Amino acid sequence: MKKAVFFDLFETLISEYDDGKRKAPRSTHFVERLGIEAKRFENEWRKRQEKRMDGTYADFPSVLRDIFNELGHAVSEETIEKLHQERILSKSKPFKTIDHRILSMLEQIKRLELKIGLISNCTPEEVMGWQSSALVAYFDDAVFSFDVKAAKPDPTIYRIACDRIGVAPSDAFFVGDGGSNELNGASEAGMSAYHATWFIPEIRNLTITGYAKLAEPSDLIGIINGVK
Repeated sequence: MKKAVFFDLFETLISEYDDGKRKAPRSTHFVERLGIEAKRFENEWRKRQEKRMDGTYADFPSVLRDIFNELGHAVSEETIEKLHQERILSKSKPFKTIDHRILSMLEQIKRLELKIGLISNCTPEEVMGWQSSALVAYFDDAVFSFDVKAAKPDPTIYRIACDRIGVAPSDAFFVGDGGSNELNGASEAGMSAYHATWFIPEIRNLTITGYAKLAEPSDLIGIINGVK
């Protein structure tokens, strides 16, 4: 009998897109106005992905300073802080309006008396909108990768999440859009993993195989009732 459901955050519970268009500019949109070639910056940004997610970098300004130093490009602290605030604003937008299908799903899970947890690969500024969102009231706990110093697909982060709400991985579902190889990580940790496809484009949906797909949030309720 399953006792908990864990969710990914971005493109699972919230989306940074609306009708295929970003709700806010890409995180690296500012580089050309600083006189930096976009491809050079994005290459350095990608190289730091793991360390951004696992909390090695304390915050967004720390990442920027490191990249600008690597590129030999002097940028003032005032500009770095301005970019930081822009990113906080950008990342907060998806939290403002939560899809009614998501809220309905979470409400039904609560009625079934399962615990609900979050496991998100993220950096501090990316989830500043979490506490003020409509989502937080439904969750028993939220595990952020930067905070626990482990990121999906490392099985460690899933085990931490389970320990924190007192369930065994085998007693939990994990639902995510499949980014960061998270479904494999959840499965390796012992959870029952499901692929949430409701926010992602078809072309990305097709690249992930081996897991049952959920086309709508309500599909999860049928799975829970069938297993419970």
